[in-house]
Amino acid sequence: MRRLGSVQRKMPCVFVTEVKEEPSAKREHQTFKVLATETVSHKALDADIYSAIPTEKVDGTCCYVTTYKGRPYLWARLDRKPNKLAEKRFKNFLHSKQNSKEFFWNVEEDFKPVPECWIPAKEIEQLNGNPMPDENGHIPGWVPVEKNNKQYCWHSSVVNYEFEIALVLKHHPDDSGLLEITAVPLSDLLEQTLELIGTNINGNPYGLGSKKHPLHLLIPHGAFQIRNLPSLKHSDLLSWFEGCREGKIEGIVWHCNDGCLIKVHRHHLGLCWPIPDTYMNSKPVIINMNLNKRDYAFDTKCLFNHFSKIDHQKFSRLKDIILDE
Repeated sequence: MRRLGSVQRKMPCVFVTEVKEEPSAKREHQTFKVLATETVSHKALDADIYSAIPTEKVDGTCCYVTTYKGRPYLWARLDRKPNKLAEKRFKNFLHSKQNSKEFFWNVEEDFKPVPECWIPAKEIEQLNGNPMPDENGHIPGWVPVEKNNKQYCWHSSVVNYEFEIALVLKHHPDDSGLLEITAVPLSDLLEQTLELIGTNINGNPYGLGSKKHPLHLLIPHGAFQIRNLPSLKHSDLLSWFEGCREGKIEGIVWHCNDGCLIKVHRHHLGLCWPIPDTYMNSKPVIINMNLNKRDYAFDTKCLFNHFSKIDHQKFSRLKDIILDE
């Protein structure tokens, strides 16, 4: 797996955006839409967007693999958010000034407490050694996924710390038209960000598993490269999303040579998401657990055990994988 950019901060849109006073299709109770104009943004041009690698934007929750207690660990996204007083002050300021960069934060007093093990995301701005909030007033960060933490039970279902492995969905190394579910050493994923998808994540847009047998997987960011993307024009991208099988995805993330990540979401173009038949579910998938080098004694109810029982089986699409008792 070639390593591309790590998602450590909010990604800007490839186009200059504008706010329309219409109900959002993306977020309930949001009274406005953020839509792309036809102008490519300065950030995208500065990052040399035309030589960047376009990849599928996968709809899940962001994770990170780094060390904890001296071992490779999966970390869940946890943004540090302002307390009620600071949030009210920030919103009043935005309403009057419209420029979050000019707002003064007292990081030690304005923010809710986070667990001691919390770490700030990389690449965020720092002032006097303190991580500074982004334009939304949040400090992006991570917490380690402990085995018995109920809040992150779906995260912990895709890792086994005893054997230091993770359940990963990616392209088959010898066939780009075939997906592969495999157990990957956590050490191979160090300092990578990944997307957790599945039954209980973001409304399950890919239709994985069931309530009785939930199924979750990790996808490294940048794993699904887009091969035949049209030119970087609003109208061409709109046609591609609407008319191509490959366009049945949530969005595009461009991985630029300088490490910058630029995105466009279907909602930026006024298109719907989720959609019934995603591109991810148009490809066959094979189970290749690669566990034959040693004896693994898994808990009978864990995902690793379920997948080891159907190892080497091939399915016509992800939706068709049913995990039995």
